[in-house]
Amino acid sequence: MTRFTNGYGSQRPSFGAPIKGLFQHNAVLKWLTIINVGIWITVKTSQLVMDLSGAGGTNLLFTWLSLPAEWTELVRRPWTMITYMIVHERFWHLFFNMWMLWFGGAILVRVSSQKHLALTYGLGGLLGAVFFVAAYYVFPGFEEARSGAVLMGAAASVLAVLVAAATYSPDYELRLFLFGRLKFKWVVVIFLAIELLGMMEMPDFLIAHLGGALFGFVYGFVLRMLAKKGTERPKKQRKPKIEYTPYEEIHDEPEVPRSDEEYNQKKAETERDIDVILDKIAKSGYGSLTAEEKEFLFRNSR
Repeated sequence: MTRFTNGYGSQRPSFGAPIKGLFQHNAVLKWLTIINVGIWITVKTSQLVMDLSGAGGTNLLFTWLSLPAEWTELVRRPWTMITYMIVHERFWHLFFNMWMLWFGGAILVRVSSQKHLALTYGLGGLLGAVFFVAAYYVFPGFEEARSGAVLMGAAASVLAVLVAAATYSPDYELRLFLFGRLKFKWVVVIFLAIELLGMMEMPDFLIAHLGGALFGFVYGFVLRMLAKKGTERPKKQRKPKIEYTPYEEIHDEPEVPRSDEEYNQKKAETERDIDVILDKIAKSGYGSLTAEEKEFLFRNSR
């Protein structure tokens, strides 16, 4: 039977290795997708149970996860500033947001990092929430509908990711079917135009989405400036300190006498010292020698 060890040799494979390997590449992007899809499945399953049981009414998960426009409701459910960006009601709403997230998120990770993807998604969605709530207190036309207005969906976060990637690397080229090579910045402009036209009937949602896009532009611009500054002014590397070592210390050899008489005298002294050290070893063992005696014995035994 083979024995598995934690050292060299055969090792027992980890039970979670395949799952762990799945998230090593684009881990943030995959987890964001899993969370969004998982929340949607949970909400839809709870709604189905309510409908089959005849309970009916409003799904409490929607109520507790969606962002309310009314300030008094927001104070009671402050977590909705974050949870709204991972909850969807309709399948195609979820599908389109996740498709755009993968499209823009993969590019942002490629030109930047997974950390910046996570920050852009979260902070972009947060600014979108601020814009949404503020709009109902700034524009008089929203006042009557404020008590029942709620926001849900990842669109603000996704637009933040798309715009950040396009701002950070505007000349990044894509190969698109039927269109050939196209710079990423023009793809994002097309996305924004579609978003603007499609959300004209829901201006409150449009304002939230523009808040996310604004954060993406600012964040991508800052990242680009920092990257450009780092390229133009690289950090100076300290030169390694070179210490002078005398020739005698490097080679560790005694100075050669100038005459035969001096050489023979030096040799005899060395042999006497070696005999003394050997006698000491015979009586007390090698461990009784001092560091200098060990070094002397090693140097003269070569």
